Amino acid sequence: MVPRSPSVNEELRRRSQARLLEATVELIGEHGYEATTLADIADRAGAARGLVSYYFPGKRQLLQTAVHRLMHMELARVLEREPRPEGEEAGRELLARAIDAILGLARDRPRLMRTHMAGILTAEGFIQCPEQQRLAALLRDTVTRYGSEDPEADYRLLRALLMGAVVAVLLPGAPMAPERLRAELFHRYGLDWELGLPPGDEPPGESR
Repeated sequence: MVPRSPSVNEELRRRSQARLLEATVELIGEHGYEATTLADIADRAGAARGLVSYYFPGKRQLLQTAVHRLMHMELARVLEREPRPEGEEAGRELLARAIDAILGLARDRPRLMRTHMAGILTAEGFIQCPEQQRLAALLRDTVTRYGSEDPEADYRLLRALLMGAVVAVLLPGAPMAPERLRAELFHRYGLDWELGLPPGDEPPGESR
């Protein structure tokens, strides 16, 4: 048997990790964090059970990586959808799309995103995995396109504002409507309501 090349082995590892991350998102979204075991995730991914521990040091790290991958992929999809923004207003449209993408995940995947945010606020804290770095690069590029003179500082502020908005959407017992938070973020960045993926014809509390 001819040994596999390093590039083939790397591609197999990438596909294996992707299946595990997709299975994590699916199962925790369906059953919650505590009810999902690493064995469940391996079974859903069709992988050997020891492979999960080989790639990831624990379930919390696996979850953060899985959600950061989901956020990165969703953000990339929204930013690249047609028609692609061009011209002077492109940066404002891209920032609006980015805000809508993250708020959309909080709205559409509440159990998963609530579990993710809870993990960040525990002792494990914020894990800077490769998927998180890809997500950060997209957001940093977005604020650059928006016109930031200090992309690193403005990326960190945008990240903090988005995380706060996600927590507000998902806060048990006192959630805020995503539309209201969208209106506040759009006002903060001077974005028109019609940009991005507007949930309605007008901002909350306004009438024509």
